[in-house]
Amino acid sequence: MTAGSSGGTRADRNQPPPPPAPLAGEVFDSHCHLDAMSARAGRSRRGEPAGREHTAAVLADAAAVGVVRVVNVGCEVGEWASALESTAHPDVYAALAVHPTEVAGLTEAHYRELAELLRHPRVVAVGETGLDYYWDRTEPADQQRHFRRHIELAKEVGKPLVIHDREAHADVLRILREEGAPPAGVVFHAFSGDAGMARECVAAGYLLSFSGVVTFGNAPALREAAAVTPLDQLLVETDAPFLTPHPYRGRPNSPYLIPHVVRSLSALKNIDEAVICATITASGKQLFGW
Repeated sequence: MTAGSSGGTRADRNQPPPPPAPLAGEVFDSHCHLDAMSARAGRSRRGEPAGREHTAAVLADAAAVGVVRVVNVGCEVGEWASALESTAHPDVYAALAVHPTEVAGLTEAHYRELAELLRHPRVVAVGETGLDYYWDRTEPADQQRHFRRHIELAKEVGKPLVIHDREAHADVLRILREEGAPPAGVVFHAFSGDAGMARECVAAGYLLSFSGVVTFGNAPALREAAAVTPLDQLLVETDAPFLTPHPYRGRPNSPYLIPHVVRSLSALKNIDEAVICATITASGKQLFGW
């Protein structure tokens, strides 16, 4: 969950981008926030569930361009129930955790509740969790303590860990080394490191998920990171409604815009988009078990 930059007039910023041409193969969105998307669209208030009608519309738009499933992330205590409810749609899976900027007040009772919810078969990951040194709503020491607790929880329930890492690369990697990565896997959501960090993550066996930021003109270091990431350790995501790809930066993001990310990676790596789609699909099946 990362706020995107805004651009254009207020009316432009609220206008959904046009759909891109369908992909040459099927793929999935590894990270989106359906509740926040609904609120951004004015269909619900902030903090309210997206609702089945909105979810169905989002998935229909996505399927029309080849994005056939999504991972909906509930990363606040108040979002867990709605994220789980969203999986009533056959193409929606959930990831549950507490975002590093929201860990104040978390108790062991919350972790017991979270552990129970994570065992649901439609919940495929523990996330997003990690460290965020950009915002100052929570102390770094508290974030680190709760990040360690989430790593422990991912091991306990046997599911992959989805990491939020904003301006905290060294500490995130250090804590993963100290605690040991969950055997089920690690995904760096909206990867934001450089090529050196990408190589370190690849060597450790982590998967790197690239968002619309890879299409931004001011992100050459991120494109270098994507270039050195093996295709079978690469995922794509929207982080919708945030991180909308170029040329629609600042407007509402949605899973149907994944083709912009796939095509950017296809051009960067000089690999046919059908091959990229097939490889990402296989990686998702192996990682999330759907």
